[in-house]
Amino acid sequence: MMIDAVRLTGLLVSILEHAGAEPERARVCAEHLVAANLKGHDSHGVGMAPAYVNWIRAGKLFPNARPKVIQDRGAVMVVDGQFGLGQPVARETTQMVIERAKQIGIACVALRNSCHIGRIGTYGEQCADAGLISMHHVNVVGGPPTVAPFGGREARMLTNPYCCAVPRKGGEHIVLDFATSAVAMGKLRVAYLNGDAAPAGVLVDAEGRPTTDLSTFYRAEARSLLLPFGLHKGGGMQILCEILGGALAGQWTMQPASARTYGAAINNMLSVVIDPDAFGGREAYEAEAEAMLDYIRATAPAEGVDRVRLPGDPERESMAKRSAEGIPVDDGTWSQLREAARSVGLADADMPTD
Repeated sequence: MMIDAVRLTGLLVSILEHAGAEPERARVCAEHLVAANLKGHDSHGVGMAPAYVNWIRAGKLFPNARPKVIQDRGAVMVVDGQFGLGQPVARETTQMVIERAKQIGIACVALRNSCHIGRIGTYGEQCADAGLISMHHVNVVGGPPTVAPFGGREARMLTNPYCCAVPRKGGEHIVLDFATSAVAMGKLRVAYLNGDAAPAGVLVDAEGRPTTDLSTFYRAEARSLLLPFGLHKGGGMQILCEILGGALAGQWTMQPASARTYGAAINNMLSVVIDPDAFGGREAYEAEAEAMLDYIRATAPAEGVDRVRLPGDPERESMAKRSAEGIPVDDGTWSQLREAARSVGLADADMPTD
């Protein structure tokens, strides 16, 4: 199905409100999810909404909980998300650290105990829109591990994303945002619902042998495992996100003494936000950065590549295309959305038909 972004947002708002979210929090979450789809990241888009509804109904996600500052030492803040709806919790927490960084030049916030906060690039973009540079280390807890460390064949972590965003005057910010696993688990979910195989080099089976059979990832016993991206380099980033986002920011990692049976995806995030003005000479910095970016973009493309892109370019291209043509929603995701809507009392007539 191809669905207009406005209609899809309205549907998600209605589902989340019927599940118990206040209108403003439902809208922030819905707009975040739809924006992820628009930017080509279906893994973090509307397909997450059914899980949120299930977690609310199970009493694991408290949709109207607000972020609570539990420690403030000027340049460093610690915020408890109180297991709230992740997108508004993370947005409000990010706004806190933006305001602090503008006051003193650099600030850091540790967000802990937030339910799934979605696409981390959204918070990098929020900082970049404010003219600030940001770095975000995130870990994922609350369920069993599914990702093996580099060189291993036993699960030890989850997908542990990292993001760095750099502002640009025209708004075409540099946004580097990726899971430290070979792909995000949401991408496997979308492929599985479509009946597709996993990409090569992403999974190994319980014996450590490469596999593309996604059914092995979703079975109860002898599950296949995700690998880190980029061999030892991605494996190293994966560990840093676990230590900085998990141990430092969240005080909750995937080591076995921690709670793995919470029953919802929980994110802990360490965000460092920098005001370029604090270094003096923003104009000189921007001129030098833009000259370098122009130099990179002017590279002759390799065979089979139309042009050299910067981090953030693919999302802008997808945004333009999907804003004009609609958002593709696969049958499996659509079926789960319909079931989530029914579970909170919405009728089939309330669902878009195209």
